[in-house]
Amino acid sequence: MPLGEMFGGPSSSSVLHTASSGRCGISKGLRMSATPDMSAQEAGMPTVVLVHGAFAGSSSWNGVIANLRGRGYPVIAVANPLRGVQKDAAYVRALLDSLSGPVVMAAHSYGGLVMTEAAAGASNVKALVYVASVSPDVGESVIGLLGMYPGSQLATSINMVPIPSDDGGMTMDQYILQDKFPEVFAADVDPGTAEIMAATQRPASASAQEEGVTKAAWKTIPSWTLITTQDLGIPPDLQRFLADRAGSTAVEVAASHAVAVSQPGPVADLIDTAARATARSMQMSKSRQG
Repeated sequence: MPLGEMFGGPSSSSVLHTASSGRCGISKGLRMSATPDMSAQEAGMPTVVLVHGAFAGSSSWNGVIANLRGRGYPVIAVANPLRGVQKDAAYVRALLDSLSGPVVMAAHSYGGLVMTEAAAGASNVKALVYVASVSPDVGESVIGLLGMYPGSQLATSINMVPIPSDDGGMTMDQYILQDKFPEVFAADVDPGTAEIMAATQRPASASAQEEGVTKAAWKTIPSWTLITTQDLGIPPDLQRFLADRAGSTAVEVAASHAVAVSQPGPVADLIDTAARATARSMQMSKSRQG
């Protein structure tokens, strides 16, 4: 079955705008059957690689993974080391290089920097999806970007813990204070779940917040952005600015920073939209070559 047909089907609607043009309208995000009649390999479906950010882990994607697997997508949620942009990007790039076939990447929060660096020059990566995240340009860091717009409460919610560094000195790991975690990070998540997330959060090194990227994959790879309008971690206005600058197709969701936990459906929908657009583009390219 041709990819264009495989990725057809009934549609669902969500508020969407193309950031590069500012146009608003209705996205007709196509859905696949929850029980696909062909294997992912036979269908030519892309592998979805998910990159978590700071103060979270791969399990933060659990709801999104279940949704995407129900649509037939192969999914890998990589364990982002959170040790610094360059180290983390090298780790993720090694995984990308091990995969055959097309890849759609999605990243949350700080994971956007890692994805932006790691995907640059990776010929198998066909789409980037930024989820409550940042799409930095060369030289930009988390700290620098968060200073561009007001609204983030992270700076006043961080607990710094000294740890040994690779050079024999000391550096700092960063955690969100547990009593502030639900409000700042996961305000729309069930309180009991938010408390568990606070207790199990993975810290990011200070260098992860301070290092800038050396490459910007969004300049050569199409991107989509999910903007969280109730985000107290990454201000919505910053997310809008970055999406517009990247020419990213953006959708806005009334959600906290932990949207992948609180509303996995819209996150999976946008990844699915990016994957389908990728498949159509690949099919059209093959048709022209044929």
